[in-house]
Amino acid sequence: MVFAFVLLLLLVFVLQNGQRAEVSFLGAHGTLPMGVALLLAAVFGVLLVALPGTARIVQLRMLGPAGTRPDGPAGSGPTPPSTTGVARVPLPPRPTREDG
Repeated sequence: MVFAFVLLLLLVFVLQNGQRAEVSFLGAHGTLPMGVALLLAAVFGVLLVALPGTARIVQLRMLGPAGTRPDGPAGSGPTPPSTTGVARVPLPPRPTREDG
């Protein structure tokens, strides 16, 4: 139901933005309705972000948990957890009504 509503909104957008726009890309020239040109630009923008992100996720999953490679050399265990150099200091006790 939501998908049909989104498609209806996209159809209205394309129909209301029907004026022609000149488009040039890598030597190719043409004209498209403005709504179609904007939707294509949005789709290409999403792909420009999603493809490198997906490649990075796949790369990290291939490394396995804790940054180890499942096919790494024998004896290579998980990497030790990183230390931030910050010591944990306990907080002083909270004052109660009887304390003052």
